Amino acid sequence: MFTITRSKTVLSALVLVSVGAMTSATVVANGYGGPYGFGTTPSAAEIAMIDIDVMPDGQGAPAGSGNYEDGKAVYAAQCMACHGADLAGVKGTGAAALIGGRGSLDSGSPKKTVESYWPYASTVFDFVKRAMPFNAPGSMTDDEVYAVVAYVLGEANILDKTATLDASTIGAVEMPNRDGFIADPRPDVFNYD
Repeated sequence: MFTITRSKTVLSALVLVSVGAMTSATVVANGYGGPYGFGTTPSAAEIAMIDIDVMPDGQGAPAGSGNYEDGKAVYAAQCMACHGADLAGVKGTGAAALIGGRGSLDSGSPKKTVESYWPYASTVFDFVKRAMPFNAPGSMTDDEVYAVVAYVLGEANILDKTATLDASTIGAVEMPNRDGFIADPRPDVFNYD
């Protein structure tokens, strides 16, 4: 029977760390620039492309704007193939329904959608900006993102279909599940509500 003792485990860990350190030192010494031998330091422009966090109050939202009508066109071109003409998702794509399910979270059949689950419009903007469309994440302009979010929120009866969504209005959108989350009690965490 093979047994592992604490001293054998510690010794094995030290050997692995030592080999790893030697390998990293060798890679750097051979001119690869880092412990893994690949990648580059991102430029300020590359960092700016992903430094797009939009806070619940709208702070950090980029310039630009969009409305329901423009969003309808963006949705048809960029989103409908996965999320469907009725925003209910398309079977087999793995894409979630975007609307419906309001009040279903505490039921036996919760439906997590933008309408029923998401607490802030800024979270919707942030997610769409970073991850959509699925085949080309991050490729939409800020105006297109504002527009498609305005369309989805309009279809969910959260935002008036005549409203314009932009940096000054996104934080004022009252999402149906805004109070459905528990605040983080840690003293070093800022809670928006």
